[in-house]
Amino acid sequence: MELERTMQGVITMASKGFPVLLLTGMRQIGKSWIMERLGAKDRLYVSLDDIRARALAKTDPQRFIEEYPPPVIIDEVQYAPELFSYIKIHADKSKKNGLFWLTGSQKYHLMKGIQESLAGRVAILNMLGFSQKEINGRPKEALPFLPSLILTKKVQGAKPSTSPEVFENIWLGSFPRIITNKSTRNIQKIFYDSYIQTYIARDVKDFYNIENEINFYHFLVAVAARIGQLLNYSNLAQDAHIDIRTAKLWLEILERSGIIYLLYPYSSNIAKRTIKTPKVYFLDTGLASFLCSWDTPASLRNGAQSGSLLETYVFAEIMKSYWHNGETPNIFFYRDTDQKEVDFVIEKNMTLYPIEVKKTANPNNRDYSAFKALSAFNKPIGTGAVICLSDTSISIGKDVIAVPVGEL
Repeated sequence: MELERTMQGVITMASKGFPVLLLTGMRQIGKSWIMERLGAKDRLYVSLDDIRARALAKTDPQRFIEEYPPPVIIDEVQYAPELFSYIKIHADKSKKNGLFWLTGSQKYHLMKGIQESLAGRVAILNMLGFSQKEINGRPKEALPFLPSLILTKKVQGAKPSTSPEVFENIWLGSFPRIITNKSTRNIQKIFYDSYIQTYIARDVKDFYNIENEINFYHFLVAVAARIGQLLNYSNLAQDAHIDIRTAKLWLEILERSGIIYLLYPYSSNIAKRTIKTPKVYFLDTGLASFLCSWDTPASLRNGAQSGSLLETYVFAEIMKSYWHNGETPNIFFYRDTDQKEVDFVIEKNMTLYPIEVKKTANPNNRDYSAFKALSAFNKPIGTGAVICLSDTSISIGKDVIAVPVGEL
């Protein structure tokens, strides 16, 4: 089964304006598939997972480009940063757009090389696993999320998602291998177990020379257990039997790999009582569910982490709605020393849009009472949303709507 991706049009458009296009994201989310599909008619394809191709790219990058001339797709380009200078030279001589399509799963190594060699010549796009709209066959409806758009543009052909269905989606995650396989429940555990082993063996050891695989795995589990929470580096280090410095380094590695996202608080010089510590989210809830040993969707739905995993799922869907349209959201959370908290705050055109996530089908005014705390910033407050398990979008207060999870 093949599913259309929202990014297909964005990649084509961006390629017309830049000589180089880079698509980044964690492994096995479909980067190669989408690039090969779009470039099948007129592009060569080479993967640097291939040892021979990688050796040539690293030792003789000029001959590599002669052997694989543009227009070309170079997969997992982080393995040969030596290519970047030669790609720049070729792009500058050619003065054409759409020459090189690159993919990579290690942002730090990619961005370091690009900032040094390809600045101003490359369009950088971030990609995640399937969004729910893509899974449901409605990729063109996956527009950047704002609560006010829900009121003006109803989802066409959507049906309400029940609580069991929502937590089934959370438990399965968004990797194409799982979503497009008819026996998804049977392969979920096998897939994620293999994914973690491969990630640690290939990326962590290859790029960061971390030899203590067991401690890194324990660290990964400890981070998954804290999704949606403020980071406490001391407790995290203690659980993983490492020091705080190592914990911070390993968090950076997870962030560079696209595994996690650190969400920072919204603040300004006017409001000085906000908390400065970031919150941590996994960008795939299936991976987080596996690491936290939730064996079934039902156990997850009834377990202690159900609320934080629902919040994480909503966060990932919001990020997909922007990244898959070639945009970057100004998204934050809010929490002050009076314990007033708003799960997410999106800033657009100097307006703040507050969002709360609740595991309820019947939200009320208590669920959005913290929204008014944002008035301290002296900025317009747009339509707010309580994203929940209701079956339809309805107004639940002045400039506040309840949004079903399935409408993201």
